[in-house]
Parts: sequence; C-alpha cells; structure tokens
Amino acid sequence: MNKLISIVAVLLAFASPIPSSAEAGGSRVIAFAQDTMANDFRKAQVNEVRDEVAKHQNLTFVYSDAQGQTSLLIRQIEQFIDQKVDLLVIGTNDENAVVPAVAKAYKLGIPVIVLDRGISGDQYTTFINSDNIKIGAIGAEYIAKRLNGNGFVLLFEGLQKADVTQLRSKGFMDEISKHKGIKVIKRTGNYLRKDALIEMEKLVAEGIRVDAIFSESDSMLSGVRMVLSKNKIDPRSIIMVGCDFTSEAQEAIRNGTQSGSVLFPLGGTKSVEIALELFAKKSVPKHIYNPVKLVTKENVEQVKPIF
Repeated sequence: MNKLISIVAVLLAFASPIPSSAEAGGSRVIAFAQDTMANDFRKAQVNEVRDEVAKHQNLTFVYSDAQGQTSLLIRQIEQFIDQKVDLLVIGTNDENAVVPAVAKAYKLGIPVIVLDRGISGDQYTTFINSDNIKIGAIGAEYIAKRLNGNGFVLLFEGLQKADVTQLRSKGFMDEISKHKGIKVIKRTGNYLRKDALIEMEKLVAEGIRVDAIFSESDSMLSGVRMVLSKNKIDPRSIIMVGCDFTSEAQEAIRNGTQSGSVLFPLGGTKSVEIALELFAKKSVPKHIYNPVKLVTKENVEQVKPIF
C-alpha cells in the first residue's frame, strides 16, 4: 500500500475540499491551522509536523496559513471543522479570539492540540509548550551576570496579544528587576526579522545605545544584527541573547555576533506523538512541557538547532 500524504497550503481560503478519513482510504487527517508562515519558527513547526506525519502510512496532513490575520485563522479553523478532520493542531496569535472556534471543534469531538501559544479556558484536548517564564528568566540571569548588575538593556518583545510574549517578558522583568543597576527599555518586533529591523533602525537613528539585548526570538535578533552591521556597530560589542536556537543563531554564537539563545523546541514531533496516542484512545496530559536550556559558545556544538 502506497504511503498517502496530502499537503495542502491555504492562503486565503481552501482551494479544494480536504479528504475525510473515509475518502483518504481510512487515513486519519491531521490539520494544522497556523497563525503565519512568514515567521520562521511557525513555518518550521508546520514542516516538523508534516515530516513526522510522513513516517506513518495511516496519516494524512493538511495545513492552513492565516498570514497573521486572526479573522482568517478563525475561518480556517471552522473550515477544518466542516471538513471533519480527525485532529486539529492550533497555532494562534491571540489567546482569546480563537476560543469559540476551538471550543466548537472540541465539543464536536475533534481532538485539539494547542501548540506553543496558549488560549484562554480549557476547551481543548492538550496544550504543548515550554516554560516561557523560565525562558525569560534564563535570558535575564545570563545578561545580568555578564553586565555585573549594571547597564542599559533592550527587551525585544514578540506579538503583544500572545501569551508567549507576556510570559517571557514577565520572566525577564521579574529576574532583571533584582538588579537595580540595570535599566530596561522595550520595543516590539512581533517575532519577525523585518519588524525588529525597523524598530532597531529607529533606535540607532535616535542615537540610543544599549549594553545588552534580550530578544524573544532569534529571528528578531537577525534583524538587529543587520542594522548594527549597516551602521558599522560591531554586534560583538553588545551582549545579545535570543530564543529558539535556530541554525542562524548557532552560527552567530560560533562567530561571536550573538552571545546565546534559549533553546525552544518546535513541538511538532510531540504533537504527532500525542495525536497517535489519542487515535489509539489513550489518555494524554492536559498540559505538556518541552524542556528549555541556554545555549552559549560553551555548548553550541553539543545542542542541535531546531531548524
């Protein structure tokens, strides 16, 4: 029997009906409703689920791209429900707006895995993420130690409505506030390279210089480095810590243009593992944590990048 893998990319609406389990020859359909594929991390999550599904002959994979538009994400979730997929993986940009659509799927008996960014309430099957407060605290502790408790720090935040952002910022601020000699300013980069680039350009134009940067994603730090290099500011002169630990971050840590990154697993492999348990009628935890750790020059060769 040939392996059946269907990959459907949806931008504005579904171009064709998604196969039901019966139409797919008994294959279970896993659908991933993703917030945006413009974000490197979010795109890699979809790819990891796709690649893991490809290992199983009895699974079919489909996904949608809401392009960062919450209203479109909600419509795509509802379309997946109408198509009667067997399991939903949700990546959201707003912890409240998607709740009615997610709850609808859950009440109709479609298992829902909320991945990475949480939602309000408990109308879902399981939530897979990492300890984001800990991520922020790890970054703050490292920076405070490198600065000997004194300095000017930039906190580059992600999407303001995402719980990931709020928790990472809380963890960072709670830890950094223990050091009275450190002052913090905040900017928002929405987890996107281009948005961070724009904000960093403004800071440089205003003549604002910082001693350290904590970025809530490595993608944003990439934009920061581009601006620094363009303005002949050596990235090595600033302590910079990101999140995710991408291949790009690994190379930057190797060459000294980034100080560290907090490993943040994609969660795609774990999502498929949990989906298989649910299909086998096994019970799963309501909340599953993926482990995190700080990667610096000392251990950069021992830790595998997430993509």
